[in-house]
Amino acid sequence: MFDARPQHNEYLRHRSAQFRQQVERRLDGSLTEDEFRPLRLMNGVYLQLHAYMLRVAIPYGTISPDQMRTLALLAEKWDKGYGHWTTRQNIQFNWPKLVDIPDMLDALADVGLHAIQTSGNTIRNVTTDAFAGAAADEVTDPRPYAELLRAWSTDHAEFQFLPRKFKIAVSAGATDRAVVAAHDIGLRLVRNDAGELGFQVWIGGGLGRTPLLGQVVREFLPEADLLPYVEAIISAYNLSGRRDNKYKARIKITVAERGLDVMRDEIEAEFQNRRAAFTGVDQTLLAELKQVYAAPLFRTAPEGDYEASRAANPAFRSWTDTNLAAHKAPGYASVTVTFKAPGQTPGDASAEQMRLLADLAERYGHHDLRISHEQNVVLPHVHKSDLYALYQELRAAGLATANAGLISDIVACPGMDYCTLATARSIPIAQDIAEHFRARGLEDEIGKFNIRISGCINACGHHHLGHIGILGLDRAGVENYQITLGGDGYEIPAIGQRAGAGFPAEEVVPAIDRVIDTYLEQRASADERFIDTYRRVGVTPFKAALYPANA
Repeated sequence: MFDARPQHNEYLRHRSAQFRQQVERRLDGSLTEDEFRPLRLMNGVYLQLHAYMLRVAIPYGTISPDQMRTLALLAEKWDKGYGHWTTRQNIQFNWPKLVDIPDMLDALADVGLHAIQTSGNTIRNVTTDAFAGAAADEVTDPRPYAELLRAWSTDHAEFQFLPRKFKIAVSAGATDRAVVAAHDIGLRLVRNDAGELGFQVWIGGGLGRTPLLGQVVREFLPEADLLPYVEAIISAYNLSGRRDNKYKARIKITVAERGLDVMRDEIEAEFQNRRAAFTGVDQTLLAELKQVYAAPLFRTAPEGDYEASRAANPAFRSWTDTNLAAHKAPGYASVTVTFKAPGQTPGDASAEQMRLLADLAERYGHHDLRISHEQNVVLPHVHKSDLYALYQELRAAGLATANAGLISDIVACPGMDYCTLATARSIPIAQDIAEHFRARGLEDEIGKFNIRISGCINACGHHHLGHIGILGLDRAGVENYQITLGGDGYEIPAIGQRAGAGFPAEEVVPAIDRVIDTYLEQRASADERFIDTYRRVGVTPFKAALYPANA
C-alpha cells in the first residue's frame, strides 16, 4: 500500500514545528484567538463547545496498521481514549489540550499522517470508495488518481484561499460509493466506446443549507488530462466564486447562478492554457502510483470451513450476510466492521479497538484498512477461509455487530454534544432509533436502509442523502427535528424531500416507526427496498403516516 513517509516526513515535521511556535504565542498571549484562528485551522484544529478538536486526514480513507496504532496512541495519550470516524473518511479527536497538539502532530508525522487542509477554504481530503482496489464492480482502482490529486492539492499555492472549502471525490464502481454528485468536483472513472480510460466529470454538488446535486460538465475526460482539467475548474471557480457572502460562496452556487454552460466555457478555455504547462511529470507520477497500488498477492486456496461455519452458526451467517461485500479475487471478501452497535455513539472507536483492527489487518487482511463514508472500518481483502476466525476475534471485542447497511447503521455527526455550530443533538437520536428497532426485531425484515442525522443545517451527517434524513434545529430554545425522505447518494442521486413540520426529540422514534410500518405495508414484496418503494408510490402515504392529524 502507499506509504507517504519518504516523501513528506521532513515537511510534516517542519509544519509541526511551525505550529508549535504559533501555539506557544497563543498560550503566552502574543496571539489573540482571532489572530490564531486561521493558523490553527490550517492545521486542522477547531475550537468546539468544550475543548479543541483535531481533525486528522486519512487520505481517501486508506490507512496502514502502524498508522492505525498511532491513532490509538493519540486517543490514549492525549485524548479520552477514543476517536471519531467522520463522513469525510477522517478521524477527529475531541478532547486534546492545545498545548499537546504539536506533540500529536509530531506523532502523526512519524507515520506519514497529518491534519493539513482538513479545514479552511482550500481543497479538503480527497475521498473515494472504501472498497477501492477490491470491489468486484470497479473499472480500475481509483486510489492512484486520488493520491495524485492529494499530492497535487496539498499546499497548492494558488488554492489556499478559495472563496469557500472545496471537496473532491473519485469513484470507479458501477455503483457510485463515493457520492460524486454531492461534491464540488466528482470524478467517475469510465471507459469510452474505444475502451480508453477516463473520467466523467461532475461539478457543483454539495449539501449544507442549500443542497444541490452536481451536473456533468464533461462526459469523457482522458486520463492524461485529469490534473490540468481539475486545476482549470478550481481556477475558474477561484475567479468567479462569490466572496461577498459565505453562504453563497460554494461552487454549487456559482454554477447555479451563472449556469453550467457559462462555467463549462470558462473551464474549457482555462484548460487549454493549463494543459500546455503540464510537461508529463504528473503522468510519470501516476504510472508510479499504479505500481504502488498494485493488488496484493492474493492467495489461491480453498475456502476451508467457511460454508460449514455459516451453516452451523446463525450469528456468523447473519454477519456474513450483512457485513461482507463482493471481492474481485476468487475466494476473497471485503469486510465491514461497523461502529454502530445499538447504544454506541456512531463512529466512535476506542484505542483498544483501533489496535485490534491493526492486528487483524496484519493477520487476515494483507495489512490494509479503510475508513468508510458511513463511519465504519473496512478490511478490504480477507480470504474466506479466515472469515470465521476474524469474526470470533471481532465478536470478543464487541465489533461483530451484523448491521452494515441496515437501519441501525446510522450516520450521525457529533451534534450539540461537541460541536459549537450544532443546534440540536444527533448522538442520542441515533442511539434511540438503533436500540428501538433492534428491540422490535425488524432489522432483517426492513433490509437495506439508510438513516443519516445532522445536528445543524451544515449537514455534516449528510442527512439530505439518507433514505430518511433527520435535521436537528433549535426552535425557541427547544430541539426540533425535521424529517426528509427519499434521499440517495449511491445509485440514483437524490436530495431528500422535507416531509413537513419537525418533531420534538421524544417524538422522533415514533415518527420513524410510522414511516417504517408504512413501508412494510406498501412494499410490493419482501425484496423491495424502502427507497424503491418510495420511488414507486411517492411521498404521500409516508406524509400521511407522519402527520395522521393532517391526513
